[in-house]
Amino acid sequence: MHYAKHLGKDKVIKKLMKTSGEMTLVARKNAFMHLCLSILSQQLSVKVATVIKGRFLALYNGKFPGPDEILKTPVTTLRSLGFSNAKASYVHNIAEFAKLHGMEDKNLGKMSDEEVIEYLTQIKGVGRWTTEMLLMFALKREDVFAVDDLGIQMAMIGLYNIDSRDKKKMKMKMMEIAGQWSPYRTYACMYLWRWKDGA
Repeated sequence: MHYAKHLGKDKVIKKLMKTSGEMTLVARKNAFMHLCLSILSQQLSVKVATVIKGRFLALYNGKFPGPDEILKTPVTTLRSLGFSNAKASYVHNIAEFAKLHGMEDKNLGKMSDEEVIEYLTQIKGVGRWTTEMLLMFALKREDVFAVDDLGIQMAMIGLYNIDSRDKKKMKMKMMEIAGQWSPYRTYACMYLWRWKDGA
């Protein structure tokens, strides 16, 4: 736990580390596909998202499709799998962007976190939160703080007694606290999610 000494300076996180143990980040290849699947999973339960993901990959014989293959798949076909109209459109947008501008893991790996966010949020349907999840769970970036994530907000409101009536002030307070966790804010987020799920 290379981050433990630093994050342990925060008494709240130190307590969470004792109860939850070590957190690990794993780099996942094919950021393009990870981004498509993130869009697919949004606002769905894990169970429902898993079913739709299975149907989606079955279209391509269980393999991850490339941008060309997705672009050849009609929106109506994606809709028949359980995609909403918006999500089907967004996945096509991602494939179109990847084809025109590139989304290779090697190139994304050379960019800073903010450069990746700026690059990918050009795509209609891909917001900052989605890109932050990609940074954390595909590109293995250790210092990402998802201030707009509802789970993180709920955890910090509960653990740090943050007043949530004024959203702007709430986020400023969250950023202030999280600033002390840098350069390991991703791990802190993982502990907060674990606490919220357990609570």
